[in-house]
Amino acid sequence: MTPTDPQPHQHDRPHPHDHTPPHGQVAAHDHGPAPDTGRVPRPGNGHGHGHGRSHGHGHGHSHAHSHGPPSPVSGRLRKVIAAVLIPFAVAVLAGLVVLWPGGTPPHTHTGLGVDQHTETGRVVKIEEQDCVKAGGQPQGGGGLPQSGGPPKPQGPCEKSEIEVTSGPDKGRTFVELVQPNASRRYEVGQKLVLSYAPKAPKNLQYAVADVDRTLPMALLAGVFALAVVVVGRLRGLFALAALVISFGVLTLFILPAILQGSDPLLVAVIGGSAIMLIALYMCHGLNARTSVAVVGTLTSLTLIGLLGSLFTDWAHLTGDTDDQTGLVHGLYPGIGIQGLLLAGIIIGSLGVLDDVTVTQTSAVWELKEADPTASWRKLYGAAMRIGRDHIASVVNTLVLAYAGASLPLLLLFSIADSGITTVATSEIVAEEIVRTLVGSIGLVASVPVTTALAALVVSADRHNASTAKARSRGGRRRRAK
Repeated sequence: MTPTDPQPHQHDRPHPHDHTPPHGQVAAHDHGPAPDTGRVPRPGNGHGHGHGRSHGHGHGHSHAHSHGPPSPVSGRLRKVIAAVLIPFAVAVLAGLVVLWPGGTPPHTHTGLGVDQHTETGRVVKIEEQDCVKAGGQPQGGGGLPQSGGPPKPQGPCEKSEIEVTSGPDKGRTFVELVQPNASRRYEVGQKLVLSYAPKAPKNLQYAVADVDRTLPMALLAGVFALAVVVVGRLRGLFALAALVISFGVLTLFILPAILQGSDPLLVAVIGGSAIMLIALYMCHGLNARTSVAVVGTLTSLTLIGLLGSLFTDWAHLTGDTDDQTGLVHGLYPGIGIQGLLLAGIIIGSLGVLDDVTVTQTSAVWELKEADPTASWRKLYGAAMRIGRDHIASVVNTLVLAYAGASLPLLLLFSIADSGITTVATSEIVAEEIVRTLVGSIGLVASVPVTTALAALVVSADRHNASTAKARSRGGRRRRAK
């Protein structure tokens, strides 16, 4: 017995024959205090409830706190949360039904860019030949002069014999000439992706479009899935299932609906909301903690959509800044390219927002569990200190991710010796800057918004429970006297 423990009265001391309480009474102690019924406890039955910290069975603390999932909220708060989220979920479902495309529209391949009919092939033989004799470019002529660019690499060309392994011409071979300065080299037995133009002359119908990367990509995906399951266990499995569903929404709804002519921004908002609801509730459970994260994410996505629309119009960004976008616009003139830009901003920001809102909500819940008497202001302040650290790292991650994706473009501007203002205000770079800054603003705003919502919910919900617990402890003290 410690000096701070209450001294038991003489009549409360256990009888020698009752030194070890029955199993059922120990279990009752472990599950928390007995309800205050107003009855006087019988000797030998009630001492464990009144002085759980002083008996000698190895229980040094009360087991009233939770080690499992978040405690359910009160009925009143459930109604408030449901009144916000159920209409939103119904609206998302209605949008999916109304805009559901029913598949990708029929299309005839044009042979431009990635819009080609493809077959598979493999390299069967490679021979080194003089480029001039093989019909390639001469080593000394053409290209940039020595003073205007790097010297041309010297060496023989590679004459690769490639066999078609699928389609109507399976078994047919053709020759691909690889220049010595080419970035892509082939190996015997290597699998390839071939472009097929049936209307071209026979000797020009097949060409190498890409390398078959099925095996390394599948292996990498398997390693990723294994790592998620090993570390995350059951929750990792749910996360993988949510990832598959998210990819399904993207490929079965968002992309076909845009190709069918629906507004890209509206499709992205509905599809992104569906992904958010499925992923968050599947990974984190159907509870108040997840619902608060959903509301915080939705609020931040709304802000991102408004800012993105404002600044893309104000900066006169068209979204038509690369060959792929131009090809899409050429094949489907009805698609709004600027809407595609806004849709990309929203979908790209969604994953990072989920991370931040879930983290902040969990932080508030855990802080309340650690200190049930903490006020709303104390919870908000403590969780915001966590959120500021998160903001600093995530914003830096976003900027570096976009910079890494645009590194070749930045190198071109560096080679051209363009000023920082010229580079930053050119459309192709300004588009990435707007994408990064708008997403970062929404990310920063999600921290105080989600933290405030979580602190309000958890404080309003736990106040009555804390009061009842205090009254119950007071009643037990009175009975012990």
